[in-house]
Amino acid sequence: MSTAMAAETAKPAASILIRVRGAMPNLRPAERRVAQAVLADPARISESAITAVARLCQTSETTVLRFCRALGLAGYPELRIALARAAQWEEGDRTAPPVTGVITKTDSLADIVAKVTHADARAIEDTGSALDLTVLEAAVTAVAAARRIDIYGTGASALVGEDLRLKLHRIGLVSFLWSESHQALASAALLGPADVAIGISHTGTTVDIVDAVRVAREGGATTLAVTNFAGSPVAALADLVLTTAARETTFRSGAMSSRIAQLALVDCLFTGVAQRSYDRAMEALENTYEVVQSRRGRPARVAAHPV
Repeated sequence: MSTAMAAETAKPAASILIRVRGAMPNLRPAERRVAQAVLADPARISESAITAVARLCQTSETTVLRFCRALGLAGYPELRIALARAAQWEEGDRTAPPVTGVITKTDSLADIVAKVTHADARAIEDTGSALDLTVLEAAVTAVAAARRIDIYGTGASALVGEDLRLKLHRIGLVSFLWSESHQALASAALLGPADVAIGISHTGTTVDIVDAVRVAREGGATTLAVTNFAGSPVAALADLVLTTAARETTFRSGAMSSRIAQLALVDCLFTGVAQRSYDRAMEALENTYEVVQSRRGRPARVAAHPV
């Protein structure tokens, strides 16, 4: 089976847990308890009647049904089937360290390395499996044809935005990164229908990013959001939403697995854009590489020591 076919086979199993994590910020407190129970033990929930789940989560059957509908499911039976598949898929990964990424006081350095690298690897894998290729295709088309691409991000998301800006610039596309709120708003106010605005925010709630995307949209620019939560404010303002699927470790403050997932996603976006003008992009990359190489200098010659 090809890699692409294998990913497609895994997607239905993994996507329900990704959808649950993505929906968490928009759930009511009682619904969130159901989500936490699902994420903690999907196999148990898949084998439980709705009455048992309601009792476990100290809520009502109606709330469990509302939770199912918040995920876009018709009802509880559909949730049980999806969770059974997800549990089977996750249990099939026999070599994986614990998927929670919870780091304890007693963990050895080897444990920390295993948990962090596993969380990062799963963030990339889950992001790829859940990525909507139709939306990605539309995003590639918009960016490739844009007169100008303005990217908005703060903190760790600004680092991701700068990585994307540099890549786009190296293939000859006019792109800018704005991480300061006033400058971001000023740039957004100058965008029009021929431009693309990209807002990068893990939570999707960062006010500076939300406001910049709103202003860009009001000016007619095509707006693109890169976020972990499809129901977030920045996603609501975007014409196109590309979602990551990061699960953070204990010491996450917005910059660990989320950054890795964002980098993987913008790499997919950039590569798709570069492929649209393959020969020109390759020539530009080769030219910029050669110029940079000329600044590295030659290795210093080591004088021979007398015997």
